[in-house]
Amino acid sequence: MVSKKSRQEVRVKKHMKIRNRFSGTAECPRLAVYRSNNHMYAQIIDDTEGKTLVAASTVEKDVKGAVEKTNNVDAAAYLGTTIAKRAIEKGIKEVVFDRGGFIYQGKIKALAEAAREAGLEF
Repeated sequence: MVSKKSRQEVRVKKHMKIRNRFSGTAECPRLAVYRSNNHMYAQIIDDTEGKTLVAASTVEKDVKGAVEKTNNVDAAAYLGTTIAKRAIEKGIKEVVFDRGGFIYQGKIKALAEAAREAGLEF
């Protein structure tokens, strides 16, 4: 009998395939996105040093206060503009997008498009 893998296992396997293809450098860091059932998290990471350069999430008070719900497309779009503004303040303009094994639609797509509109290039 064939057993079906859980969604989490499938997502982690996809993420590992993505991570094998690229990594963030000091010149072009990686924009990593994670979403849970209640919140979204975005980090800009330099993989050569193993450091997070910029981070934003819907758990933070300023982001949480600006959106009505923390787990919808509008919150994801707001998070995308927030992470892009913080990155540009630090002098980061170009990144590599890491969708974290999630399908590029809905919240992930909204975050990516909002970050592009706010000035990040990827």
